Amino acid sequence: MDFSTLPILRQASDSSDKITSADPYPMDPLLDLESGTNHELSKPVPGVWRVPTTDLCCIYRVPNCLRRVSPEAYTPQSVLIGPLHYSLKLQALKSRGDITNARLMDYLNMEEHKKFYLAEFAKRPEGKNIIDGFKRVIKEDEAVIRASYLESTAWIKSPKFVEMILHDSVFILEFMLRCSVEAATTEKTWDPLIDEPCLAQEINRDLILLENQIPFFILEKLFDPTVSKLRKKTFHQLTIKHFEFQDEKGSDAKFRHFTDLLRRVRVETVPDHAFERCYESMYQMYNADKLDGGGIKFEAVENPLSVLVTFEKGVLKIPKFLADDDAEITIRNIMALEQCHYPFNSHGYLVNQKKKKKKTLTFLTTSCSWISSSTLRKT
Repeated sequence: MDFSTLPILRQASDSSDKITSADPYPMDPLLDLESGTNHELSKPVPGVWRVPTTDLCCIYRVPNCLRRVSPEAYTPQSVLIGPLHYSLKLQALKSRGDITNARLMDYLNMEEHKKFYLAEFAKRPEGKNIIDGFKRVIKEDEAVIRASYLESTAWIKSPKFVEMILHDSVFILEFMLRCSVEAATTEKTWDPLIDEPCLAQEINRDLILLENQIPFFILEKLFDPTVSKLRKKTFHQLTIKHFEFQDEKGSDAKFRHFTDLLRRVRVETVPDHAFERCYESMYQMYNADKLDGGGIKFEAVENPLSVLVTFEKGVLKIPKFLADDDAEITIRNIMALEQCHYPFNSHGYLVNQKKKKKKTLTFLTTSCSWISSSTLRKT
């Protein structure tokens, strides 16, 4: 299709290829289809896409076609990170004193805990000066941070945006530092996120959600000098250790954010030659029980992070898969990232097709050593 013949509905400004922190995303003039006149959108609102995007874009809201199948898999349970859930932060703050909404109470408690972590971080040597430096760095890179999101963040004013990124970033760093230090001790820390394993697990689960991300580059830029002094390692190394990927392929690769890291360590298990046919469309894929009925043999491979599936001499080799609730959340968010950012290299598609039915899950559990949760979820 020749797009040059289409009417221009959105007209970019003269400096659209330049990102500046002074006015990161001025509202574009839109064409009124009825009158044929341009007008400015009167007020920026949440949820509106930035079009066109740039190659900086890497964080997305999960498409509704995926969300409606399992909305809880994409929704933070405790901690809200980044601008895509900024509206929920405001709701939580407004709900102060209302104990009837447990989810908002959890969000509110975590917003207060971010303030606690910021205050604790400031107590470290040179902490106050470091935080002032963080603010300057975030302000300098504000436009690039905003460009990392598909949705426009213009509705969040600059001071609030910088404050949000500061609080969320310091929370992530302080939480990871405390986890790394307290892992070797059984003494009580008086920090519930560290003393109560279920809370720490819930925070880690929230930190890998696609909608709950901050660009990794800004975390590195803020914390590498700090972490190097405190722990004698880079923030990249601290992150790899926190998510227990030290011995995995791809742990030294670059990634855009935590969800991208989870995908990266899996994709690196696939050899380069396997990508040669990745652009071919799959029009139909039979479920595992149907393949078994057709005489195909299944064999389990000992690597839970691998996504490499091979077929040779009538044997389909599939990596073992821990099908618990956390695995479902992880895989669904990786799949959402692939659909939005890596549509031509979607490794999660195969897993989704293979386990579409309860009967199929039961078969894979018995024949391929897949470990399923007590209740097999419908997908």
